[in-house]
Amino acid sequence: MAITTHDTETDVQDRAILVSLVTDKIKRTGIDPELSLQELVQLAETAGVEVLDVLRQNKETPDSRWFIGKGKVEELRMAADALGANTAIFDQELSGAQVRNLEEALDLKIIDRTQLILDIFAGRAKTREGIIQVELAQLSYLLPRLSGQGKNLSRLGGGIGTRGPGESKLETDRRHIRDRITELKRQLDEVVKTRELHRERRRKAGAVQVALVGYTNAGKSTLLKQLTDADVYIENQLFATLDPTSRVLELAGGKEVVLTDTVGFIQNLPHDLVASFRATLEEVNEANLVLHVVDASSPMREEQMEIVQSILQDLGASGTPQIVLFNKIDLCQPEQLEMLPTGTGYLKISAFNPEDLTRITEMIADELAGDTLNFRIPGDRGDISSLLYRVGEVLETTYDENDVLYNVRLNKEDYDKWGYMLADFVDQQ
Repeated sequence: MAITTHDTETDVQDRAILVSLVTDKIKRTGIDPELSLQELVQLAETAGVEVLDVLRQNKETPDSRWFIGKGKVEELRMAADALGANTAIFDQELSGAQVRNLEEALDLKIIDRTQLILDIFAGRAKTREGIIQVELAQLSYLLPRLSGQGKNLSRLGGGIGTRGPGESKLETDRRHIRDRITELKRQLDEVVKTRELHRERRRKAGAVQVALVGYTNAGKSTLLKQLTDADVYIENQLFATLDPTSRVLELAGGKEVVLTDTVGFIQNLPHDLVASFRATLEEVNEANLVLHVVDASSPMREEQMEIVQSILQDLGASGTPQIVLFNKIDLCQPEQLEMLPTGTGYLKISAFNPEDLTRITEMIADELAGDTLNFRIPGDRGDISSLLYRVGEVLETTYDENDVLYNVRLNKEDYDKWGYMLADFVDQQ
């Protein structure tokens, strides 16, 4: 659905020119400016913006006054006049002063990449937690930029960059906004405590947790739906999923695990957003296994995989066992398929192929299966026998006088949890 701004006469759609500045610093970081710009086009279209043109500039350092050079500002103004643009969207983050100066020079709404992503999140948040997290991120982003937001807040009363907290909150004084941030953090702390209680219950119940992670629009939600029949929102858009969704997945052999979908990652994910969504993203840290879903058809596949691994490392989840699922192979060219890694821990799949879904559950079961151990349980210790059936997969049972011998497949996490009860019954023979 297109986002419109509301004038007294008519509804005016955001019609934008996208601007990318490639500095020496960006070149040194290894960030691909073309990948970033392609994503900016997708982000803008996801927000309902009509993209009219793209302007690029290479410059050693940003201009302190306008971010881009003075000549490029004039080029942007002429392009906006010729094309009828009412918005300029920058692929990098701007200061409040730069926003104000650009607005005065161009008479356009000025939005940067961070503000655009926050706006999309504001439109997607549905749960109380998601709404709090987005508003907190927006206010944290806008607080140091209030002096540069004059026209953005009053321009036509809406459109990208003005959703979420709303005009009335953002035009109040800084103290009021700081008070609001403090209150949002308090509310988020309550939600985080509730989430931690749920995690603790799952841990105590011995629930095995599997997290779906990946670059935005890699197909995580589709996989969740196909594997568990979950009623989740699926759309070919960036950040179609914002609020985490957990469903029970039954594996081969009847064992059940909790499968959780997470928000998609993206290059240059805004710092304020990562901070606000940390409690949600930390679901990944609780996982016994991570399913890294990759869009195998993307020409930027390798770069996207590196970004996901980098974010997992930042979250402290890089050491969690991982299976890489190369999704959307039905959209791949033959040469793309040949380039995909093979072997242990990799699987080429289409989320719409039932045979591939079966292969996924089998690989999850194998990864979680753990080691095979032998236990000698006295016949009068039915409690220990029942525990073995509950936490492991009993492969074989034999009898030796007054004892029962069990051959059991048990994963490391379950043994770590129940070892204090089982260690004395491990049969070393």
